[in-house]
Amino acid sequence: MIERPEILTETADELENYYKKAYPPLAPLVKPCFLNTIDTTVKKLGEEEYFVITGDIEAMWLRDSSFQVMHYVPFAAKDEKLRAILRGIIGKQASQILTDPYANAFNEVPDGRGHQDKTELNDWVWERKYELDSLCAPLYLAHAYWKETGCADIFTEEFERMMAVLLTVVKTEQDHDNSAYTFERSDCPETDTLPCGGLGNPVGRTGMSWSGFRPSDDCCTYGYLIPSNMMAVVALGYGEEILRKVLNNNSLAEEYAKTRKQIQQGIEAFGMVEHPRCGKMYAYETDGLGHYNLMDDANSPSLLAMPYLHYCGCEDEFYVNTRKFILSGDNPFYYRGACADGVGSPHTPEDYIWHIAIVMRALTSADREEILACLEQLAGTHAGLNFIHESFHKDDPTQFTRSWFAWANSLFSALMLKLKEEEFFAYGEEADGNINRVGS
Repeated sequence: MIERPEILTETADELENYYKKAYPPLAPLVKPCFLNTIDTTVKKLGEEEYFVITGDIEAMWLRDSSFQVMHYVPFAAKDEKLRAILRGIIGKQASQILTDPYANAFNEVPDGRGHQDKTELNDWVWERKYELDSLCAPLYLAHAYWKETGCADIFTEEFERMMAVLLTVVKTEQDHDNSAYTFERSDCPETDTLPCGGLGNPVGRTGMSWSGFRPSDDCCTYGYLIPSNMMAVVALGYGEEILRKVLNNNSLAEEYAKTRKQIQQGIEAFGMVEHPRCGKMYAYETDGLGHYNLMDDANSPSLLAMPYLHYCGCEDEFYVNTRKFILSGDNPFYYRGACADGVGSPHTPEDYIWHIAIVMRALTSADREEILACLEQLAGTHAGLNFIHESFHKDDPTQFTRSWFAWANSLFSALMLKLKEEEFFAYGEEADGNINRVGS
């Protein structure tokens, strides 16, 4: 697709060599997964513009593209070619949000490809399923890039306008009854369209912001998706910092701070339940009218991903309670089989576990044995292809969905980088060709 920055080649080689000693079963996956996004999904469109497909789907998702390249951000300070690519992606995302802030995925050119649904159509838009996290993810990427490189050149006039539009949508959807957004799809599964004439099920006002669809692109049962609102709390905090420290736009920063506080208060007041076994914990969705959906979906933002999203620490009391629920039979999408146990999704077949959920479990765990168990599952469920998939059958990893799913490979790479940086593996004496892994 594009010429690969040399620093990524060097890092991939170094990471592969490290895991040949640190954890040999995963070593064959490390390099191909680390390079998957840059080698197969990133395309240069113009002098300063880049487009990122998800893998086996030709469109660019705001959420996916942000996290597909997030594991490259720590190396951007040392490589101008990589900085240029990330700048171009961030700029493209700003342009896309300004084109349609309710869209979740976009075309490379305005050719009208993609879904022709009953909603406000735009030739640039591949799909117009409104997902709150789609607006949040680019702020995560831009903030991480700025903090890592110290470069504020991404915060252009267009980016500032995007930030204003983003906040307008988030605030509008705090009172969905006053929103003009509707979405209907014909001849499709029930999860691919919104009920009630495209408005979604009724909701009350809570301070949280409404989302039509989950990150899996399935419709929400109840419109306040708690993980996405958690992501919004963090993203709005990032936005406030950018507005104050870089753009000197204190009036918009105040609105970011105010909205962030309202959403946080809404989560605390309406987003928690008392579970008979797990204690006080977060619901996955609520309508603010007394109804709750107790589950978790593998796709992030998820409840499992709270620490990864920087919403809370992994030792937070309510996160611990929620995690206990997620990784148990109480969660209707938790599966245990012959090869693995983990979280699946209503978006994929029953009994299919998502690799992203196994990786996320390791990324958000402070338990060494749990992390090692996750690594063992990852090593044994890639069907010999040396790539991470979307999902696989709990009893047979040769049955899987999406062999080319770049975000999953990127998230796996983030885990590999994290464990190396934290010196998770300490080496003992070699015995029978294996490394004895002891506590770090």
